[in-house]
Amino acid sequence: MLERLIERIPKAELHIHIEGSLEPELMFELAGGNRLKLPYKSVADARKAYEFSNLQSFLELYYQGVSVLLDERDFYDLTWAYLSKAHSQNVRHSEIFFDPQAHTRRGVPLNAVINGIHQAMLDAEQRFGISSMLIMCFLRDLSEEAAMTTLEQALPFKEWIIAVGLDSAEVGHPPEKFSRVFDRARAEGFLTVAHAGEEGPPEYIWQALNRLKVSRIDHGERCLEDPNLTARLAAEGIPLTVCPLSNVKLRIFESIEKHNLKQLMDRGLCVAVNSDDPAYFGGYITENFLAVKKALGLDRNDIYRLARNSFQAAFLRPDQKQVFLDELDSYVSGNGND
Repeated sequence: MLERLIERIPKAELHIHIEGSLEPELMFELAGGNRLKLPYKSVADARKAYEFSNLQSFLELYYQGVSVLLDERDFYDLTWAYLSKAHSQNVRHSEIFFDPQAHTRRGVPLNAVINGIHQAMLDAEQRFGISSMLIMCFLRDLSEEAAMTTLEQALPFKEWIIAVGLDSAEVGHPPEKFSRVFDRARAEGFLTVAHAGEEGPPEYIWQALNRLKVSRIDHGERCLEDPNLTARLAAEGIPLTVCPLSNVKLRIFESIEKHNLKQLMDRGLCVAVNSDDPAYFGGYITENFLAVKKALGLDRNDIYRLARNSFQAAFLRPDQKQVFLDELDSYVSGNGND
């Protein structure tokens, strides 16, 4: 069955906010350990709050959740929980976003954030064989100066960080606002990505490409509104890290059935399926695959193509990519009856 193939096929996840993987159970556990009081009576009560009208309403709840993350062990536990879940869904490689400004502005030391995440990544690779990389995101609703300060603070850890990105409230905060920060980041050897074209217009995708010189666009669904942009993305093979359940939860699309994932694929774009903030949006990567398969009528070749795109779009060396692609091809060719 195709569902079984989805569950077992090797895949990479390239758009996962580690803070967005904070399940209510762990949130309550960390709050108790840190003697913090949450505005929910129970885990079930917290889950009921996970209804959003737009990106901003989600972010308000998101930042409330991260308040329980205070020390290195908290960030370790958060990352370990995500990587354990990813391993159970046969994610072979993950590129993890984190938001340092969401923590340093609360007085949490940057080294506690990065050390905790990094150690969990090392332990997960040793125990599960899952490889992972770290992408540091700047909060676009804060100033460029604040982003530059964060970049400078992170330079001692740059061997642990593969790229910088741009996330948080998109509308009214165009990518060009951060041009100087991204210029500096590239000069320091970081790759670059940016959230663009989710709630924001196609122009934000153009700016991410031309001003920030990104290697990937996170989300990017609105590119189809601009044929010239769509043609460029296809011609240059610039990946889009699409998050279907997130898009529906945040009312970008009314339903999974109305998602434009298949249209993006049909236009020849390199699209990869991801979970974004899975604790809040109703599913991890497998659940996202299952949702689009059912709603959009994806077939076996579509699923294979999406999995292959995820490895092709990763920030791995060519030889590392080939190992995973060979594993993918071997699995698919050996499981023709799934």
